[in-house]
Amino acid sequence: MNLKEIKGQYNAVFSLGHLCLTAIQLKNNDLRPFSGPLDWVTIHSLTDLNLLLRNRFTGFMEPKNLRVIGYNTGKKKEEGSTIYVSDDFYNIGSVHDFDANQNTLDHLATYPEVIEKYNRRIDRFIEKMSTSKRILFVRTEGEGSFKEAQELELVLSDLVQHDFSVLLVKHSKVNGIVEKNWPLEKTCTVELPDKEIWESNNDLWASLFKGITLV
Repeated sequence: MNLKEIKGQYNAVFSLGHLCLTAIQLKNNDLRPFSGPLDWVTIHSLTDLNLLLRNRFTGFMEPKNLRVIGYNTGKKKEEGSTIYVSDDFYNIGSVHDFDANQNTLDHLATYPEVIEKYNRRIDRFIEKMSTSKRILFVRTEGEGSFKEAQELELVLSDLVQHDFSVLLVKHSKVNGIVEKNWPLEKTCTVELPDKEIWESNNDLWASLFKGITLV
C-alpha cells in the first residue's frame, strides 16, 4: 500500500505506539477525537503489540504483571514527576499514569483509577473495531520487521470487522518522507528523518496526514 492509497475518510484513528509521539501527532493534526489505550505508553516490540491485540488486551496492566522501575523524571520532587511502571507480560511501559505525589515506589495508590481509565479506553477500542466502516492505525517503529508488519495485518484482519489501513512510520537517516513500498495490502510504510523526532518533523507529519479526514 502506498501513501496515496492511504488517503481518504476514516471513522476512527488509533495510535499503536511505540511512543507517545504518535498520539501527539494525531492530536496536532485533528485526528484524535478520543483517547486510545496505547496513546501514552511505550511498546517497542511489534511482536508484543501483535500479542496484545490478538489477546484483545486480556491481562493488560494486571497487578501481578506490574513492576515499578522508578521515577520517570529521575527525581520525585521534580514538577510533574511520575512513576514509571512496566507491564512485564506485554513489555509495555506506563510513563504518565502514576503521579509521584499520589503514589510511591512501594505503593501504587491510584491503580484503581488508572485501570478504570484503561478499561474504558479498551472497551471503546474494541467497540470501534466492530462498528467503524474504516479505521486508520498509526504506529512509529521502535522495533519491527516486514514479517512482523505482515503479522500485524493478519491480527487486525481478525479484530476489525470492516476495512482498515495501517501507517507505519520509521525514523532513519533520510531527508523528507521516503516510502518503503513494502508489498502489504493494507500497510503503508514510510521513513522520516531521525535527527530529532519529537518536533522537527511536524511539517512532514502534516504532509503524511494531508488528505486524511474523520467522518
